[in-house]
Amino acid sequence: MEIRHGGLGDVPAVLAMFDRAVAWLVGQGRVGQWGQEPFSRQAARVETVSGWARGGGMRIAMLDGRPAGCMALGAALGYVPPVEEPELYVQGLVTDRRFAGRGVGAALLERAVAEAVQAGAGLVRVDCYAGGDGRLVRYYEGRGFVRAESFSVGGWPGQVLQRRVGPGAAGGPRP
Repeated sequence: MEIRHGGLGDVPAVLAMFDRAVAWLVGQGRVGQWGQEPFSRQAARVETVSGWARGGGMRIAMLDGRPAGCMALGAALGYVPPVEEPELYVQGLVTDRRFAGRGVGAALLERAVAEAVQAGAGLVRVDCYAGGDGRLVRYYEGRGFVRAESFSVGGWPGQVLQRRVGPGAAGGPRP
């Protein structure tokens, strides 16, 4: 698997990944995470993905010569409590359903860890949907993240998770 920097030319492929993920979630009756409407039909979602590409934080995982996942890295989002230390924040993560079970998401998260270490940050944080059966929170916990703060945005339940990185990293919050 290759992971490369993304750009504006990747926006249609990333939107298609989100569209397939939304269709898959809807098919399972799990509409709380991203709703039911394809991202490609929502101007705000298109702008968010385009902003990731313009901002330089987009990473694209490639498998078999095709985009298989996308991660956006940057600063913590406004609805997330700030921390008092250098961090790298995973602003978005999606894997293409056509590559499910091939470790795309895990590889992208490990790339975030490597970039944080390289930048001298001791913390990687991410937030996710915390409703439904909690499967998404457990996914991140299975990749070395621990729960930090819970939050709600407009009734949407979220969970911030974090992972300590670098020498002596233990995963949890510092005392």
